[in-house]
Amino acid sequence: MHLSTRPAVASAENAFAADLFSGLPKRYDLLAEVLSFGQNGRWRSELVTQIASSAPKTVLDVATGTAGVAIALANRTDGEVTGVDLTESMLARGRQRVSTAGLEHRIRLQVARAEELPFPDATFDAVSFTYLLRYVRDPAATLRELARVLRPGGVLASLDFFVPPARAWRAAWWLYTRTVLPPAGLALGGPEWWRVGRFLGPNISSFYGAWPLSRIVHGWEAAGMAGVHFKAMSVGGGVVMWGRKGADGTRDA
Repeated sequence: MHLSTRPAVASAENAFAADLFSGLPKRYDLLAEVLSFGQNGRWRSELVTQIASSAPKTVLDVATGTAGVAIALANRTDGEVTGVDLTESMLARGRQRVSTAGLEHRIRLQVARAEELPFPDATFDAVSFTYLLRYVRDPAATLRELARVLRPGGVLASLDFFVPPARAWRAAWWLYTRTVLPPAGLALGGPEWWRVGRFLGPNISSFYGAWPLSRIVHGWEAAGMAGVHFKAMSVGGGVVMWGRKGADGTRDA
């Protein structure tokens, strides 16, 4: 099933993200695996494991894109899954994938902003988000909004790229993202993927310069999340983070 509305793009960051991803859906899933050396699937599986461990009956997947995480959540849980994203073309591809998987009765997709979710407080048992905070104006406020729609005791989990902490791996990551990723994207996916390839490495570096993991963890805790953990994946190329909303909806002491 799907519900499609078109909220106004409310910030420059939203507009940039919508424009960046609008031309990617056709080969997005294949290229995401190829350009991450097949690691994207491993990272996604860890994210889904953290959500599935709580056996949620209702799940919200934010920045769902082509619904890869939403489909995995439906396959690993008995819950109803709602996926939201800014980019209608990504959602259109997602609906095709949901239909092919025979999951229309379990997954609904709609256009929505992470910063202003169209759901009442404490709607969902679990909330996931992927590759999101680098594309919003105020990560701390976005985390508060994600926590708002999560029920007390519910699980919040995220996945994003990361910068390897070890010097040798960080140097290799820098070389790959600056010199290999752009031409590889162009060769495999065309001009849209060249643009993404040129943008991605500098964007990841600048984000963690301003928002190191310690600051992100604090943002989660300030939003009311307790027991926040993170796991660096693939020598630090990705990071999965998770925690539970405090029983009273506020940060635990």
